[in-house]
Amino acid sequence: MSLDRPVAPDPYELLPAVGSFTVTSSDVTDGEQLPMSVVHDSAGGKNTSPQLSWSGAPEGTRSYVVTCFDPDAPIPGGFWHWIAVNIPGSTTELPAGAGADDASLPGDAFHVRNDFTTRNFGGAAPPQGDQVHRYYFVVHAVDVDALEVDENTSAAFVNFNLAFHTLARAIVTPTYQH
Repeated sequence: MSLDRPVAPDPYELLPAVGSFTVTSSDVTDGEQLPMSVVHDSAGGKNTSPQLSWSGAPEGTRSYVVTCFDPDAPIPGGFWHWIAVNIPGSTTELPAGAGADDASLPGDAFHVRNDFTTRNFGGAAPPQGDQVHRYYFVVHAVDVDALEVDENTSAAFVNFNLAFHTLARAIVTPTYQH
């Protein structure tokens, strides 16, 4: 089954320009197929968030938000897989599995609800036979210690707040097709 639709634009190119810095991962690679460890268990994977390391954030960075977004989901607004907010500015890495329900995020960081309706990382699970999906793992360098959100805040509202507080973004975009 192919849904024969155009490829969505890079969602971050549609936002006001901000600086950039570097994110790397021992688990995922830009432009390459996700390993099964990062695929949702409903699609035969292990549903584990990847290891992410970052460097070069701009001066003034006081915290980070880490997200994973699939703009290629067959719905108008794409699909949010992970939103971890209020990660301390001294943090430069999240280990694999940091998106688990019982994971201990640094400082006062926490997860908000993703589009699976859970407060954790939800791995890739595109419809079988659909086009290749891109998964934007983004580390947002933020100019405040904490966004004024709580665990029940929607992904849309977190991103609305990020529009006013993001100094720079570091992005790695692996893909997945089931």
